Amino acid sequence: MQHQPRPRPFVPSEPMSFGTVCRDGVVEFRLWAPAIRPVRLVVDDGAPLEMQAAEDGWHTARVPGGAGLRYGFLLPDGLQVPDPASRFQPDDAFGASEVVDPAAFAWTDGDWRGRPWEEAVIYELHVGAFTPGGTFAEAAGKLPHLAELGITAVQIMPVADFPGRRNWGYDGVLLFAPDSAYGRPEDLKAFVDAAHRLGLMVFLDVVYNHLGPEANFLPLYAPLFTDRHTTPWGPAINFDGEGSHWIRQFVIQNALYWLQEYHFDGLRLDAVHGILDDSTPEILVELADRIRAAVTSRPIHLILENEENEASRLDPIAVTPGAYTAQWNDDVHHVLHTALTEEGHGYYADYLARTDLLGRALAEGFAFQGEEMAYRGSPRGEPSAGLPPTAFIAFLQNHDQIGNRATGERIAVLASPEAVRAAAAVYLLLPQIPMLFMGEEWGTARPFPFFVGFEGDLAEKVREGRRREFERFPAFRDPKIRETIPDPAAEATFLAAKLDWSEPEREPHREWLAFYQRLLRLRQSEVVPRLRGGGASAGRYEVLGEGAVVVAWTLADGSDLTLHANLSARTVDGFPPLPGRVIWQEGPGDGEGRRGPWAVRWSVTA
Repeated sequence: MQHQPRPRPFVPSEPMSFGTVCRDGVVEFRLWAPAIRPVRLVVDDGAPLEMQAAEDGWHTARVPGGAGLRYGFLLPDGLQVPDPASRFQPDDAFGASEVVDPAAFAWTDGDWRGRPWEEAVIYELHVGAFTPGGTFAEAAGKLPHLAELGITAVQIMPVADFPGRRNWGYDGVLLFAPDSAYGRPEDLKAFVDAAHRLGLMVFLDVVYNHLGPEANFLPLYAPLFTDRHTTPWGPAINFDGEGSHWIRQFVIQNALYWLQEYHFDGLRLDAVHGILDDSTPEILVELADRIRAAVTSRPIHLILENEENEASRLDPIAVTPGAYTAQWNDDVHHVLHTALTEEGHGYYADYLARTDLLGRALAEGFAFQGEEMAYRGSPRGEPSAGLPPTAFIAFLQNHDQIGNRATGERIAVLASPEAVRAAAAVYLLLPQIPMLFMGEEWGTARPFPFFVGFEGDLAEKVREGRRREFERFPAFRDPKIRETIPDPAAEATFLAAKLDWSEPEREPHREWLAFYQRLLRLRQSEVVPRLRGGGASAGRYEVLGEGAVVVAWTLADGSDLTLHANLSARTVDGFPPLPGRVIWQEGPGDGEGRRGPWAVRWSVTA
């Protein structure tokens, strides 16, 4: 008999203070606006209704009706603004908010209990560029491709509502509303539901370090920002000043909202080094603890992006209060990228020809563990050898490392196929958690440039800022050359980023796809079972020559996993005999300790 999924109703662990509540044919509207009064409510373009104001800054009103009502808040100066906790903006960030009943969607993932972290193979995608139509519904249609590939977790770049029809997602201003460019809220829920039916976890990228520069109305009526701290985006979000209690609750409830109303299996927190907070507990600790306490029926995986490489924030088995599951490991990317391309500009200069850092990043997680980093002009990182490898997420490509290049080139354009195969064979079988960027699995050369949908003066500022960003690079010192950098505000730049799904149907992309599939199947059969329980130790490494390392790990089941890697275009002698059983061979070499260019060997004992 065919299995019939059990419906899973939406049951929040705690009521939300922000946003609307639908109950018994009545909608309650709420806005925290301590800086102003009165606030009036406008529903379906009707006559404004004055909201009841309380001393703590809350404004409330109750109106007969339910899902589908369009509404906004009228400020004393006559400006109508959307709900900062709007669940949907059908007419974009400047338009009216729409009442959404979270209980209306018919979930079918009642049997879903998540997956343990060691099984994660992450696939990062941008909804708008992933398919021709760029919608949640179209993306759901590609999920079987990911499951067959060997992916176990899909990570979506931010979807919080942004002004315009295209954006990387890091300019979101309405954190609870999936952007209408991708579809309706129920379309995103259907995507998650479909992923769970295929055994795929779904993670969401969220941004709590800043809000976008346009259509952010919160500072007009609430203390969103503080002058106590500054960030690369301007004043910091107010997590530790006057009125910060409700700002903290706003962020915490947003995180719980995505995990509970949308059934996401985890969150990736963008650039937490830009979240500045002197209070105790700091917001990052409180956020992790509140999530762990609220969602107990399945594992929730919390991922950090953190330039500071703070190993003390990480614990993949989630027993340390306030800790996060894992961190994007930029150091692994940098050592692999510089080995493959020999690029040495910007921060790559600190990694180029540093085989010691290659071995250390593969074995211990962070390459810099408190040492001075010349590019920064200051120490970076904390000791990480005490953490298991699963505390780190390894990758050869991601949206930043591609899109922050002037023209958004992929690694397939920058390095030889032999070099890319070698690097893929390293990071996909590494005991760290691997992550692919969309299209990588078939070796696409289509770029992923930076793009936005801003118009007018803001578009011009972004355009000029993008060109100034590359003035210091030798290849772009000529102003005429800088003018060739793709215009981030042009629709053509966005369209260039879209995947071509006809590619994997023809060579050489078909063979690339089969190559990645073989590696991921091997990972699931040989590596993942040896990581269960989180007891794997950091690795031990030896440098044999430029680009050549031996790394070995003792895994949770007591077996040893050993890597021989020559990530160079030269032949290297002196590799010791591989212990145990060889499970993967890539590139030329022999049994006498010689490894040819771009040669990789993996073996396991027991």
